[in-house]
Amino acid sequence: MPSDRVTVVIPTYNERENLAHIVPAVTHQGYRVLVVDDNSPDGTGDLATRLSEGDSRVSVLRRRSKEGLGPAYAAGFNRAMEDGAEVVVEMDADFSHDPKDLPRLVKAVEDGADLAIGSRYVPGGSTPDWPLHRRLISRGGNLYSRLMLGIGVRDATAGFRAFRVEALRKLPYEKAEASGYGFQVEMAWRAVQQGLNIVEVPIAFHDRARGTSKMGPDIVREAMGLVTRWGLAHWRRRLAFWQR
Repeated sequence: MPSDRVTVVIPTYNERENLAHIVPAVTHQGYRVLVVDDNSPDGTGDLATRLSEGDSRVSVLRRRSKEGLGPAYAAGFNRAMEDGAEVVVEMDADFSHDPKDLPRLVKAVEDGADLAIGSRYVPGGSTPDWPLHRRLISRGGNLYSRLMLGIGVRDATAGFRAFRVEALRKLPYEKAEASGYGFQVEMAWRAVQQGLNIVEVPIAFHDRARGTSKMGPDIVREAMGLVTRWGLAHWRRRLAFWQR
């Protein structure tokens, strides 16, 4: 697949410290970059615009307000597809996802995956910078999602993933209920429901070196609440089927 048919969507909010480094690291792999900025007050959007003026492989979608990860990705997906992408990649701006792993995700799609997930929780995946309590919380959240939703994805919360465009069009990303990181779980679940071919590619997930994490208690509560509601509905349907 020509590398210019791969667009890496990077949502940003106050990521000025990282943006000047992550964008060239991605384009160095040969891929296009779409920065989706939610009106960052630190000037991230202005920096993104300047980077795009110096490199035709870089484009920017500047939004009026901070609406969350899900809406930012939905807008980015639409723009990437309008621009002719055949593979659309989700990636964080803070180097927790290594740009050198991008070719492996894209290769998984080329080899037949509809969705390739950069996974911390398959053999070969890791979280080398995390303390024990953070690993337990993350693994527990993924286990809860798998059990409640009845899916086999080991890292449903992962934010490093590549979609084949034909598969992405089958997902209701514009109507997603989750606006925060629960968006990742929701899209993995919807992909399973659609019968898409999902492949998990092992990656090492690193802590950010610059800037501040956007993960907070409200985002966690939203994700857990939605997974619980979806899961209860899922198991009620299963129970009703078994009782026929």
